Amino acid sequence: MLGTSTVGFAVTFWAWALLSPLGATLRDELQLTAFQQSLLVAVPVLVGSLGRIPVGALTDRLGARRMFPVVALLTVLPVLYLGHLADSLTGYLLGGFFLGLGGTTFAIGVPFVNSWYPPARRGLALGVFGAGMGGTAISAFSTVQLAAAFGPAFPFDLVAVVLVVYAGVAYLVLRDRPDRQIPSGSLASRLATTLRMPLTLQLSFLYAVAFGGFVAFSVYLPTYLVSAFGLDRGDAALRTAGFVVLAVLMRPIGGWLSDRMGPIRVLVTAYAAVALLAVVAAFELALVPVGTIAFLGMAAALGTGTGAVFALVAQLVAGDRVGAVTGVVGAAGGLGGFFPPLVMGAVYGTLGSYMLGFLLLALTAAVTGLFTATTLRRRATSHAEPTA
Repeated sequence: MLGTSTVGFAVTFWAWALLSPLGATLRDELQLTAFQQSLLVAVPVLVGSLGRIPVGALTDRLGARRMFPVVALLTVLPVLYLGHLADSLTGYLLGGFFLGLGGTTFAIGVPFVNSWYPPARRGLALGVFGAGMGGTAISAFSTVQLAAAFGPAFPFDLVAVVLVVYAGVAYLVLRDRPDRQIPSGSLASRLATTLRMPLTLQLSFLYAVAFGGFVAFSVYLPTYLVSAFGLDRGDAALRTAGFVVLAVLMRPIGGWLSDRMGPIRVLVTAYAAVALLAVVAAFELALVPVGTIAFLGMAAALGTGTGAVFALVAQLVAGDRVGAVTGVVGAAGGLGGFFPPLVMGAVYGTLGSYMLGFLLLALTAAVTGLFTATTLRRRATSHAEPTA
């Protein structure tokens, strides 16, 4: 169950990220402005993040055996449309909007995996599943190369075939736990209840900083490395890939550590490390070795933190609400990655330096760590009910 759902997460995230590597190519082909290019790349991510909220709630009711194949097959439609029919900015925005559906599977897999594992092993299991976010790296490394070698439609055709095959395998292999808790009430009422829970907002804050920080660096680090250290684009892209891979690998480790040490302790350590290393990065010392150590350290800390957040979700949230809460928390994480690049760009454009941006990151991480060490620690210690 874990392996099949993790593959599904990676495959749908591969589809979700198809447009991002082609941003520069589409900018030239469609004569887009910088803002239009950013919008084109951002639409699938924003829709995929917000779409996790209803998809998570539906998963609580319908189960992952239905949801995974359905979402995979529905994602085929915008993939083929973008590969063969889209030929204008409006067309690509329309296709990108529906392509966002591929980014919602995170909210399917978390409650599914959570239901199959005992509490003592959920952190590692959810961390392994979360490593499926590496599907975005598959797209980053392969889309442009496949388009150049076999034609612009080939990456989309390949992903469509993989999605169809996965949908069939998922339908045959996946099984929802027979005794899983099925919530009562309408979708709207359950979503409203979930959004009113203080715990939902608290966990969303933690994940917006941890996963949002990862997303922000994966998007903005190439620009930063070129501007601050004069690297060429290829070198900056490779260093960013290293950042992403390390963060992905650390996610299951964060879950494993949470099983043994408790998610609160892991999260406080991770946020403290990000705060300290962001201060180091703020002074823009030599990229080798100081800058490299600082950025890779933040990658490891952010990856560990993303795994620990969902270990905490598994610990504090009732089984029949995990999907709904995961949807909201996952949406917060995706959305959290888009504000830091805007802040960094504005800071650099105004001051000609990134120092203030990194100091704001350090402050945010420190506040999050303090919040975790106080409010969330009290809640975890008392085993408070999520509906309280």
